[in-house]
Amino acid sequence: MNAATTHPLIGLALAGGGPVGGIYEVGAMAALAEALEGVDFTAFGIYVGVSSGAFIAAAVANGLGPDKLARMLVENDTDEVFDPEMLLRPAFGEYLRRALAVPVLFWSSLRQYLSDPWHLRPIEAFQSLSHAIPAGVFNSSGIDRLLRRLFSSGGRTNDFRQLKRRLYIVATDLDTGESVAFGSPEHAEVPISVAVQASAALPGLFPPVRIGERYFVDGALIKTLHASVALQAGAELLICINPLVPFDSRLAAQRPLHENPPHAPEHLVDGGLPVVLSQTFRAIIHSRMRTGMDRYRHEFKGRDVVLFEPTRDDVDMFFTNVFSYRGRSRLCEHAYQRTRSDLYRRRHELRPILARHGIELNLGVLKDHSRSLLPHKRRPDLATSAGALDASLADLERWLRTQGA
Repeated sequence: MNAATTHPLIGLALAGGGPVGGIYEVGAMAALAEALEGVDFTAFGIYVGVSSGAFIAAAVANGLGPDKLARMLVENDTDEVFDPEMLLRPAFGEYLRRALAVPVLFWSSLRQYLSDPWHLRPIEAFQSLSHAIPAGVFNSSGIDRLLRRLFSSGGRTNDFRQLKRRLYIVATDLDTGESVAFGSPEHAEVPISVAVQASAALPGLFPPVRIGERYFVDGALIKTLHASVALQAGAELLICINPLVPFDSRLAAQRPLHENPPHAPEHLVDGGLPVVLSQTFRAIIHSRMRTGMDRYRHEFKGRDVVLFEPTRDDVDMFFTNVFSYRGRSRLCEHAYQRTRSDLYRRRHELRPILARHGIELNLGVLKDHSRSLLPHKRRPDLATSAGALDASLADLERWLRTQGA
């Protein structure tokens, strides 16, 4: 990449969201890369990634563009395939370590109980047995192995210090609750793959990741996007993608029946604990992110922060089974088409913002409804076409009002 094509003052911030979120971010980036004239997503000056967004940010900062990432995530015929099922391998090492501690914990608890059985209830004396519960169900070391292999060829690097771009991967110190931006000067010696594994270690699902003498978990525990990291690093224009928003089942019910999958429950409680937890998690992080966005406008005046995310009635985003090939392919194309529709709908808002940074919005690309991210999906997206029609009617109404005036 030569100096003429780099964008040193443009930053990209990617939030978390598990495999679903990562795939959505790739599809959204592909749409943005097409529509923003002259913008190369692998040539930004600053990248920030959190959780699954850390995986994608690290790949893009290493020169893997959205199109290449889309093929890696959803195609089965490439040498560099990301299989989400690697995240579901049991953490046998963690299980064994905790199991070996049970005898010691049991006899210690028993001695404590027998020392004062008249005042100690069994549940109090044996409470220390909870220390034998594994700190995570699944093993996330596959992320480290995959990225080490991916960044060892094609001119890529697993070393923050050798990257041509500034990359920040945010994780949370479990013992202090402090956010740590790996890639900053004081934390640049950690391999990128390990930093990504730490940032994606969602408590309860994955054990904390040890780096030196510290243990790290998901970077989203403190903030959703950590966009301030990029703004403090000097980004004048920051493009943010947040794949997780609270789902509104009432809005979704108003959509045409063919747009709602047959397995979508009328009430989220009917989906059981996983659906309830997903909605709760989304609501918490989205509320926190909105608060952060308002704060950025006051703390970083003169900077432009542009956010892209799904709509709250996006059934596909909420209920997609990302562990099936069809689900991954459909979601990536869906994110691409929805972002195209969002760009066209917001064109009057976005064009002056982008113009301040020498970027033009290519309306011709956005009006071409035959475009598709994946080669085997050439049918126009109905939601995108409907969105474009709505926007065209709004333009016509605006023009008629102008003529009347």
